[in-house]
Amino acid sequence: MAAAIQPIRGMNDILPDATPAWQWVEATAREIFDSYGYRELRVPLVERTELFSRSIGEVTDIVEKEMYSFTDRNGDQLSLRPEATASCVRAAISNGLIHNQQQRLWYAGPMFRYERPQKGRYRQFHQLGAEALGFAGPDVDAELILMSARLWRALGLEDLRLELNSLGTSESRQAYRALLIEYFSAHRDQLDEDSLRRLEQNPLRILDSKNPAMQALIAAAPSLTDHLDVESADHFDQLRAALDAAGVGFRVNPRLVRGLDYYSRTVFEWVTDRLGAQAAVCSGGRYDGLVEQLGGRPTPAIGWALGMERLVELVQDRAPPAPGPHAYLVPVGAAAQTAALALAEWLRDGVAGLRLLTHCGEGSLKTAMKKADKSGAGLALIIGDTELAAGQVLVKPLRTGGEQFALEHDALRARLTECIAAQRD
Repeated sequence: MAAAIQPIRGMNDILPDATPAWQWVEATAREIFDSYGYRELRVPLVERTELFSRSIGEVTDIVEKEMYSFTDRNGDQLSLRPEATASCVRAAISNGLIHNQQQRLWYAGPMFRYERPQKGRYRQFHQLGAEALGFAGPDVDAELILMSARLWRALGLEDLRLELNSLGTSESRQAYRALLIEYFSAHRDQLDEDSLRRLEQNPLRILDSKNPAMQALIAAAPSLTDHLDVESADHFDQLRAALDAAGVGFRVNPRLVRGLDYYSRTVFEWVTDRLGAQAAVCSGGRYDGLVEQLGGRPTPAIGWALGMERLVELVQDRAPPAPGPHAYLVPVGAAAQTAALALAEWLRDGVAGLRLLTHCGEGSLKTAMKKADKSGAGLALIIGDTELAAGQVLVKPLRTGGEQFALEHDALRARLTECIAAQRD
């Protein structure tokens, strides 16, 4: 017997018992995106590696260590997407979506990073995200945050906290970068290996370090919010005023930075204490320079993405269960078995929304009825030679304890329609 093939580490199966929670989150998010006028964009799983090295940054951990990259048969350097914002921008440029236009877009799907798997962090993970392209003002920043807050309410989540910061423009950030290099260089002996590597390449990432031994040093570092340019400071003030007016609470976190190089001005995270070390559920921010960086015309933009695995874990105890079948069709005998599938199709054609399981395979009537009961169906529909000859079906209630009765096919359609309508009411 051949050895069983094991799944790839960090790439998980989502089993049927788990998928109802995923479907509920996805359907809820889709309704909210629709209500704000965001349209779905689907981008490829595989892109040119250059897309991510130019957008995310060649010296980031994602590009240096975590991307699944390969050379295809034409010699092109390709990568599985580690995130989707760059792909959305590339798609908008490639297809002319932002030529004298503004776009509100959303996406969903798997991303790939070669990381050490742990709770809430996997090598294949799934994201839902929204992007607003062509909008410069703080009003759309507030809209995106309010849209995410509405999603939490729709899912019944009350313990997520919003953290805000502004990274300023690239010019003001360069001046702040010089301050950070000066500060951390004076304390090189307290920096860990990752921070030493980031010191010259991307010192803002040191502020994002989770190393407990460095927290006091980081807390004493110069604050970016004290070194914003005038326009960025005004933008940030207007965003906070809009959130206050809408009743959305937040905390300004001057140490909040993004791990990707393309962010500017507004950055934010929704965090929780319920997921251990992986506190961030949804992260986002403004990336006004990315479109031009990828070959498009200068275009302001902002977006956010949430981790589906983390969000599903938060809501799995309140997600509605998958609906069971309305009825379970039990054929008795060879002739009935032949007719059963045709009858099932005829019932589905005539009864909108009908969920009908047909018993397949051999076995006694007793065995089939046990499976009907286990399925959760409200009714068992039984046909044997007698029922076939009479054009009828025996109907046995499985949940109410009533007596079984016979119905002709048209009457059965009507009865099933009534049952479905009663459940909806």
